Amino acid sequence: MRQTLPQRLYLICYTVDKGKFQLDSTQGRGQLLRAGAMTELARDGLLDATGGKVVRRPGKTPDDSFAAAVWGDLPEGKPKGWLNYVHNKAHTAEAPVRDQLAAAGEVTISRGGLMGLIPSERVTVVHPEEVRVLQERVRATVLDGADPASMSLEDLAMAVFVAEVEVVCVLSRAEIGAHKQELKGLFTRFDEIVPGLRPALRDSYLASRAAGGGWSA
Repeated sequence: MRQTLPQRLYLICYTVDKGKFQLDSTQGRGQLLRAGAMTELARDGLLDATGGKVVRRPGKTPDDSFAAAVWGDLPEGKPKGWLNYVHNKAHTAEAPVRDQLAAAGEVTISRGGLMGLIPSERVTVVHPEEVRVLQERVRATVLDGADPASMSLEDLAMAVFVAEVEVVCVLSRAEIGAHKQELKGLFTRFDEIVPGLRPALRDSYLASRAAGGGWSA
């Protein structure tokens, strides 16, 4: 199965050494997944970001159900700011992507209850070493100073989004701070391709973090 960008972004938040999704790497994951879908829509010519605002372009509905839902949310006719489309439905983004991965055999979902009362579920990655390889690829992009102009949009987006949403199982906050110059180059390149999406993602993440955000594991 060729994973979509949102699916890879879901998996990359997994803390391989702990064998679980930890809160400090998943607080912005809903926004992360929506931003991933929007990046693919931009790549496929299904949205326009001219002037730093977003508008849906006409075209064939994406085959991927999550991308299709995000595309359907975007404004028609008049371009609007990105933030509402990244933020407002972030809490609904995780379950459909998780369920896609479960159907493909990439994760398992164990359901139970806390204290026998509160429903809970645990998501476990089936191929953790593949996730580790993906994480190392993103780390190398940032830490080794990869040339932004030579990267695929998907690799560029993963590095940019992981830094902006502080997925600390991939890049620690100390590493993010120490590599500001490398990240600046990546940010600039991404903003040239999809202007307005990255700052909206960051603003949404900071707002949800301040409010104790973060959704399902």
